[in-house]
Amino acid sequence: MNVGLKTQILPAGEAAVAAAAHSLAAGGLVAFPTETVYGLGADATNAAAIARLYQAKGRPSFNPLIAHVRDLAAARLVARFEARAIALAQAFWPGPLTLVLPKTNDCAVADLATAGLDSVAIRVPAHPLARAILSAFGGPVVAPSANLSGHVSPTTAAHVQSDLAGRIDLIVDGGAVAVGVESTIVGCFDEPMLLRPGGVPRGEIERVLGRALVQRPEDGDNNTSQPLAPGMLASHYAPRTPVRLNAESIEAGEALLAFGPDAVQGADSATAVMNLSAHSDLNEAAANLFGYLRALDTRGARAIAVMPVPDHGLGEAINDRLRRAAMGRK
Repeated sequence: MNVGLKTQILPAGEAAVAAAAHSLAAGGLVAFPTETVYGLGADATNAAAIARLYQAKGRPSFNPLIAHVRDLAAARLVARFEARAIALAQAFWPGPLTLVLPKTNDCAVADLATAGLDSVAIRVPAHPLARAILSAFGGPVVAPSANLSGHVSPTTAAHVQSDLAGRIDLIVDGGAVAVGVESTIVGCFDEPMLLRPGGVPRGEIERVLGRALVQRPEDGDNNTSQPLAPGMLASHYAPRTPVRLNAESIEAGEALLAFGPDAVQGADSATAVMNLSAHSDLNEAAANLFGYLRALDTRGARAIAVMPVPDHGLGEAINDRLRRAAMGRK
């Protein structure tokens, strides 16, 4: 790994878009904002660039990547769509929904990006800067979260710089992201399956499908089996500080990640306190989640105690990330 590479940081604008497209075409690694988190982009058709991306992140090679494209027409060049997949794409693209679909016979996405699977994970992001970069580049771009593998996902350019400066070519700074948790992933198999909760709540997807989503298989929740889709490793999104979930009191030396207006016992003695949403707003909590975890991770606490978060709507995605963060330190 060429750690010590000079990482350029550019503010959002036409010059940054052009530089990003040029770097991607040359096999470079470019971090840019999507509406969910900052992604680390590489040319999805360039196996050498993808290998460099895995290396930069320290990401297990059996964990597949999401290919980002500019529109449904571009998606249909790499994946086969049936009626339900088209309905979901038309309802939620551009936006934080990833579909796992069979590859087309001439799918240009490199096998390394799909981890040897016959399917490809694909989405059309909504962030205008991401869309501009994809349009300028003209091809699919794999873009996992722009962080060291297993660490907390980045929601600002500063988070990316903290993890990946010296490892990647360019960071395009588009400010803080809006959604704050990764895309929902739906596998379009014989029965549509929820592979990862995320930025589009399950209920909205089920309303479009007119049926319930099948739950993902349990064996995706470990660190040794090959996952069906990105983000399904158990110890994912983990800060360095141990995470304790569903805390109803604070123990000595712990920091507190709170939710809602009510205090928990011992909160006054916490080494640090950050509240995902004092008004119990799950959208606000999702947007704050990774940034607050990162901030508390720097406070030198013995552990981060997390108050319970409701498990409906975006709360399902928030709890999924928190559970994986906690498992990373068991």
